[in-house]
Amino acid sequence: MRKFLGAAVLLVLSVLPNLRAAEAWLPIEEQVAEAVKSSDVTIVHFWAPWCPNCAMELKSGGWKKFLGANPKVKVIFVTVRDERDGAVELAKFGLGPQKNFQHVQHPNPSRRPETEMTSFMGLRVGWTPATWIYRNNRLRYALNYGQIRFNILQQLVDDTDPKWL
Repeated sequence: MRKFLGAAVLLVLSVLPNLRAAEAWLPIEEQVAEAVKSSDVTIVHFWAPWCPNCAMELKSGGWKKFLGANPKVKVIFVTVRDERDGAVELAKFGLGPQKNFQHVQHPNPSRRPETEMTSFMGLRVGWTPATWIYRNNRLRYALNYGQIRFNILQQLVDDTDPKWL
């Protein structure tokens, strides 16, 4: 009986950190978590104004073209690890007025390893840029290391079609 009780206590203790993590989400995480519940495709893109790969994506016009070509796909840019207002920087590249575009600013601007943001909605964020593709509250694809190629992004979005799942 003691072994069973000990195992039960360990099980409860192993679950509690996950429950606390969900409770400890920042308002920005709650906001994005609500958005990804949609039956439409939602892309969450982590970027920073100082990031050279992020700058290349914007300078190519790829995000602006992608938004125009995919009006049913919601795209949320999350500015991370920077104090500058990401919306101002994105506007320079024509991002902001699109109905399927949203910008949010992560409240922790630190780039120091000991204090920087390393997770979002309970998932690891280790690199900028990173791109997550959701549909129906499920993470379908996570591109966590580097600049996006828009033909690949389009293919991944197309592959979230319910007939493929």
